[in-house]
Amino acid sequence: MWNTAKTAILFTALTGLLLFIGSALGGSAGLVIAFVLAGAMNLGAWWFSDKIALRLSGAREVTALEQPELHGMVAELSARAGIPKPRVYLMERPEPNAFATGRDPQHGAVAVTSGIMQLLTRDELAGVVAHELAHIRNRDTLISSVTATIAGAISIIADMILWTAIFGGFGGSDEEEGGGIAGGLVMLIFAPIAAMLIQLAISRSREFAADADGARIYGNPLPLASALEKLEAEHLSRPRTAQQEVRPATAHLYIVNPLHGGGLIGLFRTHPATEERVRRLRALAALNHEWARA
Repeated sequence: MWNTAKTAILFTALTGLLLFIGSALGGSAGLVIAFVLAGAMNLGAWWFSDKIALRLSGAREVTALEQPELHGMVAELSARAGIPKPRVYLMERPEPNAFATGRDPQHGAVAVTSGIMQLLTRDELAGVVAHELAHIRNRDTLISSVTATIAGAISIIADMILWTAIFGGFGGSDEEEGGGIAGGLVMLIFAPIAAMLIQLAISRSREFAADADGARIYGNPLPLASALEKLEAEHLSRPRTAQQEVRPATAHLYIVNPLHGGGLIGLFRTHPATEERVRRLRALAALNHEWARA
């Protein structure tokens, strides 16, 4: 419940930031432009985000004849989750990962890499698939797409500010309608950072919820905890060149972000620390003695 409330608050803050920037830079006209821009981009994200994500990831839809065990697993867990069976995609690459996309449960898709199918046991893979189905059931895939779109709009506006400043567009006489060059430069520096931090906070809160809901769909949080530990260890051991096979635009969708870093870079992770996710899953298992003995 808290994660849902926090997501709503952060999403409102992100939308408000976009509208504030439009108003600060162009007064009432800028507010209208920002509103129209947000609406147009969100409409595009609503209809096309799944196709874009799957294409950028090199995912190929597979049939039940090609991957009968994977299809059977997705079908069984979808029934437990109470959602239609999503389309199933395979990414032929050794890096182990998975993600879900789709604007609602009726248009969901689950994609896994060949690497994750080789690395994990069947139970661990089922835990991962259940996590992705939780994202679909909770419509996290839509939230992720829309927040990314709004954050992208803010970045576009920041670029517009930059070019306007370069060509001397700031600083007219109407101080009430615009913020002048000083306000524009402040927006240029801080608005994209604020948008990114809000976007990351939304993403992190949804991952915790999907972990817990996925554990309930599967019926045991321990296989997912084990899978996360294996995936984290594998990503940390892989060379940076291998991680660069994943596009930054889709990295936030994966169950473990393949582009995360440690230290100061960790502040900008799209996912919570894997250690904390595992700790919460094991704590959830401890509440149920049957899970804890599994």
